[in-house]
Order: sequence, then C-alpha cells, then structure tokens
Amino acid sequence: MTGIPVGDNNYEPHGLGHRSRYRQGKRAAYFLGVGGFCFLLTLAVNYGLKFTVLGEHPTTAFLLANGVATTVSYYLSRRFTFGDIMHGLKRVQFIKFFIMSVIAVGITSAPVYVSRWIFGFTQPHVSFLMQEVADFVAGPIVGTLFGMIFRWCAMKKFVFVDTIHRRTEIR
Repeated sequence: MTGIPVGDNNYEPHGLGHRSRYRQGKRAAYFLGVGGFCFLLTLAVNYGLKFTVLGEHPTTAFLLANGVATTVSYYLSRRFTFGDIMHGLKRVQFIKFFIMSVIAVGITSAPVYVSRWIFGFTQPHVSFLMQEVADFVAGPIVGTLFGMIFRWCAMKKFVFVDTIHRRTEIR
C-alpha cells in the first residue's frame, strides 16, 4: 500500500505539481509573448492600411490587420504556446482556430465600431487627434484585452486540446 487514495485521479507524485505549475506559467508567458508580437503586427498593418488605402474605413483596416495577425498567431501558438501537448489533426485544429479567431476578431473590432459610429468619435465631430486616440483606446487597448481573454479561454478549451488527456491542463 503506497498511501495513494484509490480512484483519486488528481493525485500527483511529489514534485510533479511544481513541474505542472512551471509548465502552465511557461505556457502563459509564451501566450503573452505571441500576443505581444501579434499586437505589434496588428498595429503596424492597421496604421499602414489606415493611413494609406483605407483612411475612410478604420474598422475594415482593423479587421484586416487582425486577420493577418491571427494567421501568424496560429503558427506561433501551435509552435510555442501549446507546443508541449499532443495535438489533433492539423486541418481540424486550424478550422477550429479559424472559427474561434473570427469570433475573437469580431470581439476585438467591436469597440472601434462603437467608438466611431455609436459614440461619434469621428471627424468632423471631434478633432483628428481625438479620433485617433479614441480609435487606439477602443481597438488596440480595449478590443485587444477582450479578444485576448476570449482567445485564451477558447484556445485551451476548443482548439489546442491534449488528445491524450482530453483537454489542456491550464487553470
């Protein structure tokens, strides 16, 4: 008799809990790193489009920028953030990632739409500077925060699921 309760599936031998917490912390750090890189990519593409060809369509520019960053995010997330778990079929996983990302892009872009077209932070009602500050706060700050929370939950629950353990063990 080893003293291990029979039927206790949550038992971890001494030290394994520490490694599990370390792995979860490492995964969260990679998630934030990938997110930070994709955040900068989103800004670059968004402002590149907004100040060139899509000046009259800031929501479209933000949606396209998020689309580019989402594609990059898939590959980086699969490689780094969730690279230590068993993955299912890449095609199925990519489809799930794409569906969750479309929802996340909508969540991320909604504050820009609300800022411009519901709250009226657009020229000529406000100055150009005020419009751009409102766009920045609404999209890259508020929108990204909401999108990041949704992505973290969706990716670990629906996309990067450990095929051996049925789900990714992140708390």
